[in-house]
Amino acid sequence: MPDEAAAPPPGLWDRMRDDPQYAPEHLALEAVRRLGPEARDWAERNRAQRPDLHPEELARLAAGRFLAHARLSGAVSGAAGLPGAILDVGVLAWTQARMVLHIAAAYGADPVHPDRATDLLVLQRVHKVAETARLALGVAAGRERAAALFQRSNTPLRQALLRLSVKLAQMAGIRAAKRVAAKIIPGAAIILGTWANSSATRDLARRAEALYRPRAIEAGRPPRQR
Repeated sequence: MPDEAAAPPPGLWDRMRDDPQYAPEHLALEAVRRLGPEARDWAERNRAQRPDLHPEELARLAAGRFLAHARLSGAVSGAAGLPGAILDVGVLAWTQARMVLHIAAAYGADPVHPDRATDLLVLQRVHKVAETARLALGVAAGRERAAALFQRSNTPLRQALLRLSVKLAQMAGIRAAKRVAAKIIPGAAIILGTWANSSATRDLARRAEALYRPRAIEAGRPPRQR
């Protein structure tokens, strides 16, 4: 059975394309709405099956699972050329959001709480602090509501796609422009895409664990000694 949550839904792609300036915020809001329940159910199911499972062990399971997804996404984009590169960074950012929500659930944070969207934007370094992330999320949410009443941006498609690719690449941690550009170069693109995705996702997993681990400690389950 295909994993329906593995890629952003069509409606989200439309919103991000039409409003590329707030693409990360649209993605974070949709991720919490759509992926949060999945992460919550996954954590609860694993705890029920293995009551002795420690939060750090559960978090590592989540990180390993989605790191593998990130590697695959990089290889696919490398073979697909420029449209594939835009698709890849969106799928990568979505995969990373899914991973963060699972790690949050592993450590006892509610993955469906609106604060998780703020966490995503700070962890993925779209915003430096939670306050500005919350403000941007509020703007994006308002623009979502306005989209149902008014025609969206008149930005030419090519320009919108370029802005979207840059925003999503920044969110996914692919900050060097040459890494994104390399995805359209035959041969080397597959290797570089896979490496960039793995590296960025592994770093994000560490930041997420550092953010959510204190919640497990406060709940009376200190991390195990490695």
